[in-house]
Amino acid sequence: MAEILLSLTIIGVVAAITLPSLTGNINERTWNTQRKALYARFSQAIALMPALNGYGTYETTSSGGSASINDTAAETFVTSGLAKVLKINNICDSEHLEDCGINPTLVPLNGSTIYTPKTMSELNPHMTDNTVIGSGFGIPYKQLDTKAAAFETQNGESILAFYNPNCQAAMCESTNYAVQPKICANFIFDMNGNKGPNTVGKDIGFMSVLYPTDSVVVAPHVPVQRASSTANQQDAMSICKEQDPEFRIPSQDELASMFVNQRLINGEMVTGGTNYWSATLYDSTRAWTQGFSSGGRLIHARSSAFRVHCVKR
Repeated sequence: MAEILLSLTIIGVVAAITLPSLTGNINERTWNTQRKALYARFSQAIALMPALNGYGTYETTSSGGSASINDTAAETFVTSGLAKVLKINNICDSEHLEDCGINPTLVPLNGSTIYTPKTMSELNPHMTDNTVIGSGFGIPYKQLDTKAAAFETQNGESILAFYNPNCQAAMCESTNYAVQPKICANFIFDMNGNKGPNTVGKDIGFMSVLYPTDSVVVAPHVPVQRASSTANQQDAMSICKEQDPEFRIPSQDELASMFVNQRLINGEMVTGGTNYWSATLYDSTRAWTQGFSSGGRLIHARSSAFRVHCVKR
Protein backbone atom coordinates (compact mmCIF):
# COMPACT_ATOMS: atom_id res chain seq x y z
CA MET A 1 0.00 0.00 0.00
CA ALA A 2 2.84 2.37 0.90
CA GLU A 3 4.49 1.69 -2.46
CA ILE A 4 1.21 2.42 -4.29
CA LEU A 5 0.76 5.69 -2.40
CA LEU A 6 4.35 6.67 -3.14
CA SER A 7 3.86 5.91 -6.85
CA LEU A 8 0.64 7.96 -6.95
CA THR A 9 2.42 10.83 -5.21
CA ILE A 10 5.24 10.77 -7.76
CA ILE A 11 2.75 10.64 -10.64
CA GLY A 12 0.88 13.59 -9.12
CA VAL A 13 4.03 15.67 -8.76
CA VAL A 14 5.15 14.92 -12.33
CA ALA A 15 1.68 15.77 -13.64
CA ALA A 16 1.64 19.06 -11.71
CA ILE A 17 4.98 20.00 -13.24
CA THR A 18 4.31 18.96 -16.85
CA LEU A 19 0.60 19.73 -17.27
CA PRO A 20 0.90 23.56 -17.41
CA SER A 21 3.67 23.30 -20.01
CA LEU A 22 1.67 20.77 -22.04
CA THR A 23 -1.46 22.93 -21.87
CA GLY A 24 0.55 26.00 -22.89
CA ASN A 25 1.99 24.22 -25.92
CA ILE A 26 -1.47 23.08 -27.00
CA ASN A 27 -2.82 26.63 -26.63
CA GLU A 28 0.04 28.11 -28.65
CA ARG A 29 -0.44 25.58 -31.47
CA THR A 30 -4.16 26.37 -31.46
CA TRP A 31 -3.52 30.13 -31.57
CA ASN A 32 -0.96 29.70 -34.34
CA THR A 33 -3.40 27.70 -36.47
CA GLN A 34 -6.18 30.21 -35.81
CA ARG A 35 -3.86 33.13 -36.63
CA LYS A 36 -2.98 31.65 -40.01
CA ALA A 37 -6.65 30.97 -40.78
CA LEU A 38 -7.60 34.53 -39.80
CA TYR A 39 -4.89 35.93 -42.04
CA ALA A 40 -6.15 33.83 -44.96
CA ARG A 41 -9.73 35.04 -44.46
CA PHE A 42 -8.66 38.68 -44.25
CA SER A 43 -6.46 38.38 -47.33
CA GLN A 44 -9.36 36.97 -49.33
CA ALA A 45 -11.77 39.62 -47.98
CA ILE A 46 -9.47 42.59 -48.70
CA ALA A 47 -8.88 41.28 -52.24
CA LEU A 48 -12.64 41.51 -52.86
CA MET A 49 -12.82 45.19 -51.88
CA PRO A 50 -12.49 47.53 -54.91
CA ALA A 51 -10.62 50.20 -52.91
CA LEU A 52 -9.79 50.83 -49.28
CA ASN A 53 -9.80 54.61 -48.96
CA GLY A 54 -12.61 57.12 -48.68
CA TYR A 55 -14.91 55.41 -46.16
CA GLY A 56 -16.76 57.49 -43.57
CA THR A 57 -16.24 61.11 -42.62
CA TYR A 58 -13.73 63.01 -40.54
CA GLU A 59 -14.80 66.63 -40.14
CA THR A 60 -13.78 69.31 -37.66
CA THR A 61 -16.62 71.68 -36.87
CA SER A 62 -16.84 74.67 -34.55
CA SER A 63 -19.81 76.17 -32.78
CA GLY A 64 -19.86 78.90 -30.15
CA GLY A 65 -16.08 78.96 -29.89
CA SER A 66 -15.75 75.22 -29.27
CA ALA A 67 -14.52 72.64 -31.76
CA SER A 68 -15.76 69.09 -32.25
CA ILE A 69 -14.84 66.25 -34.56
CA ASN A 70 -17.30 64.14 -36.50
CA ASP A 71 -15.42 60.89 -37.00
CA THR A 72 -17.14 57.85 -38.54
CA ALA A 73 -14.18 56.66 -40.62
CA ALA A 74 -13.22 53.35 -38.96
CA GLU A 75 -16.78 52.40 -38.06
CA THR A 76 -17.97 53.01 -41.64
CA PHE A 77 -14.98 51.11 -43.03
CA VAL A 78 -16.09 48.08 -41.03
CA THR A 79 -19.86 48.36 -41.58
CA SER A 80 -19.87 49.41 -45.25
CA GLY A 81 -16.62 47.81 -46.36
CA LEU A 82 -15.36 44.79 -44.44
CA ALA A 83 -18.80 43.54 -43.43
CA LYS A 84 -19.64 43.12 -47.14
CA VAL A 85 -16.81 40.67 -47.70
CA LEU A 86 -16.15 39.17 -44.24
CA LYS A 87 -18.52 37.33 -41.91
CA ILE A 88 -18.96 39.61 -38.89
CA ASN A 89 -21.25 39.03 -35.91
CA ASN A 90 -21.06 42.28 -33.98
CA ILE A 91 -19.73 45.81 -34.63
CA CYS A 92 -18.85 48.32 -31.89
CA ASP A 93 -18.00 52.01 -32.08
CA SER A 94 -15.10 53.62 -30.22
CA GLU A 95 -17.18 54.16 -27.08
CA HIS A 96 -18.20 50.50 -26.74
CA LEU A 97 -15.12 48.50 -27.72
CA GLU A 98 -15.42 46.15 -24.74
CA ASP A 99 -18.83 45.01 -26.04
CA CYS A 100 -16.90 43.35 -28.87
CA GLY A 101 -14.55 41.52 -26.50
CA ILE A 102 -11.76 44.11 -26.56
CA ASN A 103 -9.88 44.03 -23.25
CA PRO A 104 -8.94 47.48 -21.84
CA THR A 105 -5.32 46.36 -21.32
CA LEU A 106 -2.91 44.01 -23.03
CA VAL A 107 0.59 42.64 -22.46
CA PRO A 108 3.26 43.48 -25.08
CA LEU A 109 6.21 41.23 -25.84
CA ASN A 110 8.36 42.92 -23.21
CA GLY A 111 5.99 41.74 -20.45
CA SER A 112 4.70 45.17 -19.40
CA THR A 113 1.03 46.15 -19.39
CA ILE A 114 -0.37 48.93 -21.59
CA TYR A 115 -3.81 50.39 -22.14
CA THR A 116 -5.40 49.20 -25.35
CA PRO A 117 -5.20 52.08 -27.86
CA LYS A 118 -8.48 53.66 -28.99
CA THR A 119 -7.23 56.17 -31.58
CA MET A 120 -4.59 56.22 -34.31
CA SER A 121 -2.35 58.50 -32.23
CA GLU A 122 -2.64 56.22 -29.18
CA LEU A 123 -1.67 53.29 -31.38
CA ASN A 124 1.37 55.16 -32.73
CA PRO A 125 1.85 58.94 -32.39
CA HIS A 126 4.33 58.84 -35.30
CA MET A 127 1.36 58.01 -37.55
CA THR A 128 -0.27 61.41 -36.95
CA ASP A 129 2.73 63.65 -36.25
CA ASN A 130 3.00 65.59 -39.51
CA THR A 131 6.39 66.99 -38.49
CA VAL A 132 7.74 63.45 -38.25
CA ILE A 133 6.08 62.31 -41.48
CA GLY A 134 7.38 65.26 -43.50
CA SER A 135 10.84 65.43 -41.95
CA GLY A 136 13.46 64.57 -44.56
CA PHE A 137 10.88 63.27 -47.02
CA GLY A 138 9.14 66.43 -48.26
CA ILE A 139 5.71 64.82 -48.27
CA PRO A 140 2.74 67.24 -47.91
CA TYR A 141 0.53 64.74 -46.13
CA LYS A 142 -1.80 64.84 -43.16
CA GLN A 143 -2.65 61.60 -41.39
CA LEU A 144 -5.98 61.79 -39.56
CA ASP A 145 -6.22 60.81 -35.91
CA THR A 146 -9.24 58.56 -36.43
CA LYS A 147 -10.99 56.66 -33.66
CA ALA A 148 -10.87 52.88 -33.57
CA ALA A 149 -13.83 50.57 -34.10
CA ALA A 150 -14.18 46.91 -33.18
CA PHE A 151 -15.97 43.80 -34.37
CA GLU A 152 -16.31 40.11 -33.62
CA THR A 153 -15.90 37.50 -36.33
CA GLN A 154 -18.07 34.46 -36.81
CA ASN A 155 -15.12 32.37 -35.58
CA GLY A 156 -14.98 34.16 -32.24
CA GLU A 157 -12.03 36.53 -32.74
CA SER A 158 -12.27 40.08 -31.39
CA ILE A 159 -10.75 42.63 -33.79
CA LEU A 160 -9.77 46.24 -33.06
CA ALA A 161 -9.67 48.25 -36.31
CA PHE A 162 -7.77 51.47 -37.08
CA TYR A 163 -8.40 53.16 -40.40
CA ASN A 164 -6.75 55.78 -42.62
CA PRO A 165 -9.24 57.04 -45.26
CA ASN A 166 -6.50 58.88 -47.20
CA CYS A 167 -4.00 56.08 -47.78
CA GLN A 168 -1.79 56.24 -50.85
CA ALA A 169 -0.80 53.68 -53.47
CA ALA A 170 2.61 52.14 -54.00
CA MET A 171 4.38 53.99 -56.78
CA CYS A 172 7.54 51.92 -57.27
CA GLU A 173 9.44 54.47 -55.22
CA SER A 174 13.14 54.67 -56.00
CA THR A 175 14.15 56.93 -53.11
CA ASN A 176 13.57 57.22 -49.37
CA TYR A 177 9.98 57.95 -48.33
CA ALA A 178 7.61 57.86 -45.36
CA VAL A 179 5.56 54.69 -44.95
CA GLN A 180 2.71 56.27 -42.91
CA PRO A 181 0.65 57.32 -45.97
CA LYS A 182 0.78 53.75 -47.30
CA ILE A 183 -1.04 52.26 -44.27
CA CYS A 184 -4.77 51.91 -45.04
CA ALA A 185 -5.92 49.83 -42.08
CA ASN A 186 -4.45 48.21 -39.02
CA PHE A 187 -5.97 45.45 -36.91
CA ILE A 188 -5.17 44.16 -33.44
CA PHE A 189 -6.75 40.73 -33.08
CA ASP A 190 -7.50 38.70 -29.98
CA MET A 191 -8.07 35.02 -30.68
CA ASN A 192 -10.25 34.37 -27.62
CA GLY A 193 -11.82 37.72 -26.71
CA ASN A 194 -11.91 38.51 -23.00
CA LYS A 195 -10.18 35.27 -22.00
CA GLY A 196 -6.51 35.39 -21.01
CA PRO A 197 -3.66 35.70 -21.34
CA ASN A 198 -4.24 38.79 -23.58
CA THR A 199 -0.57 38.66 -24.51
CA VAL A 200 1.07 39.67 -27.79
CA GLY A 201 2.71 36.71 -29.51
CA LYS A 202 0.19 34.32 -27.96
CA ASP A 203 -3.54 35.05 -28.26
CA ILE A 204 -2.99 38.64 -29.46
CA GLY A 205 -1.42 39.70 -32.75
CA PHE A 206 -1.61 42.43 -35.34
CA MET A 207 -2.23 42.74 -39.05
CA SER A 208 -1.90 45.67 -41.47
CA VAL A 209 -3.22 46.51 -44.92
CA LEU A 210 -1.12 48.70 -47.20
CA TYR A 211 -2.12 50.52 -50.42
CA PRO A 212 -5.72 51.34 -51.40
CA THR A 213 -5.65 49.27 -54.60
CA ASP A 214 -3.67 46.09 -55.23
CA SER A 215 -3.58 45.98 -51.44
CA VAL A 216 -1.09 43.93 -49.45
CA VAL A 217 -2.12 42.25 -46.18
CA VAL A 218 0.63 41.34 -43.72
CA ALA A 219 0.45 39.73 -40.29
CA PRO A 220 4.03 39.38 -38.98
CA HIS A 221 4.14 36.94 -36.10
CA VAL A 222 6.67 38.36 -33.64
CA PRO A 223 7.14 35.67 -30.97
CA VAL A 224 10.15 37.24 -29.22
CA GLN A 225 11.51 40.71 -28.57
CA ARG A 226 14.84 41.17 -30.33
CA ALA A 227 15.89 44.76 -30.78
CA SER A 228 19.53 45.01 -29.67
CA SER A 229 21.57 43.14 -32.28
CA THR A 230 23.06 44.97 -35.27
CA ALA A 231 24.42 43.32 -38.39
CA ASN A 232 24.68 43.71 -42.13
CA GLN A 233 21.69 42.57 -44.15
CA GLN A 234 23.03 39.15 -45.06
CA ASP A 235 24.14 38.39 -41.50
CA ALA A 236 20.75 39.59 -40.26
CA MET A 237 19.12 36.73 -42.15
CA SER A 238 21.57 34.27 -40.59
CA ILE A 239 20.99 35.62 -37.07
CA CYS A 240 17.29 34.84 -37.34
CA LYS A 241 17.88 31.34 -38.75
CA GLU A 242 20.37 30.55 -36.00
CA GLN A 243 17.88 31.60 -33.35
CA ASP A 244 15.17 29.33 -34.75
CA PRO A 245 14.87 27.57 -38.14
CA GLU A 246 11.41 29.11 -38.58
CA PHE A 247 12.62 32.65 -37.94
CA ARG A 248 13.44 35.13 -40.70
CA ILE A 249 13.81 38.88 -41.16
CA PRO A 250 10.56 40.55 -42.26
CA SER A 251 9.69 41.96 -45.66
CA GLN A 252 9.45 45.75 -46.01
CA ASP A 253 5.65 45.61 -45.69
CA GLU A 254 5.85 43.38 -42.60
CA LEU A 255 8.33 45.86 -41.11
CA ALA A 256 5.88 48.69 -41.84
CA SER A 257 3.28 46.79 -39.81
CA MET A 258 5.79 46.32 -37.00
CA PHE A 259 6.53 50.06 -37.10
CA VAL A 260 2.83 50.87 -36.71
CA ASN A 261 2.41 48.36 -33.87
CA GLN A 262 5.75 48.92 -32.13
CA ARG A 263 4.10 49.56 -28.75
CA LEU A 264 2.75 46.00 -28.90
CA ILE A 265 6.32 44.76 -29.34
CA ASN A 266 8.32 47.10 -27.12
CA GLY A 267 5.66 48.37 -24.73
CA GLU A 268 6.66 51.91 -25.69
CA MET A 269 7.64 54.00 -28.68
CA VAL A 270 11.13 53.67 -30.15
CA THR A 271 13.13 56.92 -30.09
CA GLY A 272 16.24 58.00 -31.95
CA GLY A 273 17.54 56.86 -35.31
CA THR A 274 16.50 53.22 -35.05
CA ASN A 275 16.42 51.34 -38.36
CA TYR A 276 15.69 47.66 -38.95
CA TRP A 277 16.65 45.49 -41.90
CA SER A 278 14.02 44.09 -44.23
CA ALA A 279 14.40 41.12 -46.56
CA THR A 280 13.29 43.29 -49.49
CA LEU A 281 16.12 44.15 -51.86
CA TYR A 282 16.40 47.41 -53.79
CA ASP A 283 19.09 45.93 -56.03
CA SER A 284 21.91 43.40 -55.65
CA THR A 285 23.92 45.60 -53.27
CA ARG A 286 21.19 47.58 -51.45
CA ALA A 287 18.10 46.75 -49.42
CA TRP A 288 15.25 48.56 -47.68
CA THR A 289 15.24 49.38 -43.99
CA GLN A 290 12.42 50.72 -41.80
CA GLY A 291 12.87 53.60 -39.39
CA PHE A 292 10.90 53.04 -36.19
CA SER A 293 11.07 56.64 -34.96
CA SER A 294 10.48 58.46 -38.27
CA GLY A 295 8.49 55.93 -40.30
CA GLY A 296 11.03 56.35 -43.08
CA ARG A 297 11.44 53.52 -45.57
CA LEU A 298 15.10 53.89 -46.48
CA ILE A 299 17.62 52.42 -48.93
CA HIS A 300 20.99 51.30 -47.54
CA ALA A 301 23.97 49.27 -48.68
CA ARG A 302 23.57 45.67 -47.58
CA SER A 303 27.01 45.88 -45.96
CA SER A 304 25.78 48.55 -43.49
CA ALA A 305 24.98 47.60 -39.90
CA PHE A 306 21.41 48.02 -38.66
CA ARG A 307 19.19 46.36 -36.10
CA VAL A 308 17.59 42.95 -36.53
CA HIS A 309 14.07 41.89 -35.62
CA CYS A 310 12.97 38.36 -36.43
CA VAL A 311 9.50 37.12 -37.31
CA LYS A 312 8.18 33.58 -37.43
CA ARG A 313 6.66 31.80 -40.39
